[in-house]
This record gives sequence, structure tokens and C-alpha cells, in this order.
Amino acid sequence: MKVTSRRTGLTPHVIRVWERRYGAVSPSRTPTNRRVYSNADIERLSMLRRATEAGNSIGRIAHLSNEQLGELVRSEFGAVQPKIPRPRAAQGALMVQDLLQEAVRAVEGLDAEGLEDLLSRAAVSLSRPVLMDEVVVPLLHRIGDMWHDGTLRVAHEHLASALVRTFVGGLVRETRSGATGPVLIVATPAGQHHEFGALIAASAASADGWSVRYLGPNLPAEEIAGAALQIAAAAIALSIAYPGDDPHLGEELRRIRRYLGPGTALLVGGRCAEGYRDVIESIGAMLLGDIAGMRLVLESLRSTGGPGSSVQ
Repeated sequence: MKVTSRRTGLTPHVIRVWERRYGAVSPSRTPTNRRVYSNADIERLSMLRRATEAGNSIGRIAHLSNEQLGELVRSEFGAVQPKIPRPRAAQGALMVQDLLQEAVRAVEGLDAEGLEDLLSRAAVSLSRPVLMDEVVVPLLHRIGDMWHDGTLRVAHEHLASALVRTFVGGLVRETRSGATGPVLIVATPAGQHHEFGALIAASAASADGWSVRYLGPNLPAEEIAGAALQIAAAAIALSIAYPGDDPHLGEELRRIRRYLGPGTALLVGGRCAEGYRDVIESIGAMLLGDIAGMRLVLESLRSTGGPGSSVQ
């Protein structure tokens, strides 16, 4: 399963749901009942991922033949297909790499107006997934790396952080106003003060029709669970960015699950989430590898008709 997840770009949870509920693939089993995926299974799952990223419902395409899936993917993405799909690098007149370079130059020049104007133009020219996955997230990572190696001063990092926080928060508010889908709470647990990952997750979910309630960073378990129960949230998404070895965070996650019970899906992602894999899996939460994986998990939660039956 780990190899298949890495090669297809799908989370183990999504693979299991697609297999069990939709019959997307039928892997063989070992004598100990472990799944064994063939290269053909991996190729089919990769095509299904590309097709769903293009806006197709897994319920509609899961039973297509490989030939039909290949034709669908080619019609959406063209003849050249990478093994693990990435969003298209450019849409309209703006190239993603050019945008990133221009954004970095604006930060280096402490040009707040220039950075704000660039982000606004990108929001108009790019789809939301490309904007988040290919511009905002890499920009934040690059700024963080430049700050750590001394290329940028603290003032540069603070200027960029404030502008990006305002920009992404505005996207969340903009899409949330008309949202009628299930409720998703997004926050960071106690001790997690870095909120960019949570903001980006909130923006991505709201763009996909979820009614997002963004609670902000550094919230104790009681507050997160209490809010979810009060508004009957279908799921909670938590971001863990730093540190990756907080001795108290595991218990915070366990308490959230205890307060919620099994009926609310719990999603955990972020740059340091992998360091808490054992705890996350032990409480029946879903470990997210990236924003694209989160989108697929949220789609599965909606497709299955209720989070309680979807948490593995």
C-alpha cells in the first residue's frame, strides 16, 4: 500500500475507498490478506486521479475501461502524461515560474504593493488549485528557506507573511459566502502557531464547495471539538507545521478524538504531520500528504454520504 500510495499520489484512505466502494481496482491478496497492487493497478489509479483532478466524479468514471480512462485523460491533459500528475504549470498568459520569480523579487525589494498586485493577478489568471499548489505554497517555502539561510531578513519574511495571510484569508471569505456544502472546521492544535498550512487548506476546501469555518492557530482540543459539535461539522482538518517533535501534541490529538467520538472525520496534514503518524493512525484519523490529497479525501467523504462510514 505504501508503494502504491507513493507512486500514484493517492492516500491509502482514498485508495481503499475507491477500491471498496467504487470497485476502481481489484488487487490480489497475500495469504495474510494484505493487498498486492500490480503495475496495471497503479497505472489505472494514476489515470483515475488525473481524471478526478480535472473535475470528474469518481463515481462516474470508476467503472470505465482503461482505454476509456486513457481517452478521457488525453482529452483533458493532452497526449503527454507524467506518471504522477501535477497541475498544469501555466494557464492563460502567466507562467508559474515567472510568477514565483516576480514574487520573490517583490519580497526582496520590500515591495508590498507589487506583491499584492501580483497575487491579485494570479488569482484572476490561474485556477484555485494551481494558484495554491504552484504559486502560494512554493512561494512560502522559498521565502522560509531564504530566511533560514540568511538571504532574507526578518522584515522581508514578516512583510510577505502578512500579505499572503491577508490574501489567502480573503479567498476563504470570498468563497465561503456562497458555500452550501458540508461544514469543515480548519485549525491548528495547541502549540502549533504557524497557520499558513491551515489557511491554504481552508481556501482549497472552500473552493471545492465545503462550508469552511476557519478557527485559526494554537487552539486546545476542547475548543476545536466543542466548535465541531456545536455546528455539527462533518470533518475537521488540522495543520501541523512546526515543531515535529512536540511531546504534548499526541495527547492533544487523542483528546480531540475522544471528545468528538467516531462520527466526525479527522484529517491531519502539514509539513511536520508525518512525525506524528503513529498517533494519527491510532486514533483513526487520516494523514494527508499534500493539498491535492486533501481534496481527494474530502471528495471521498462527500461521495460516501457521511464521515462516520469513511474514517478508517
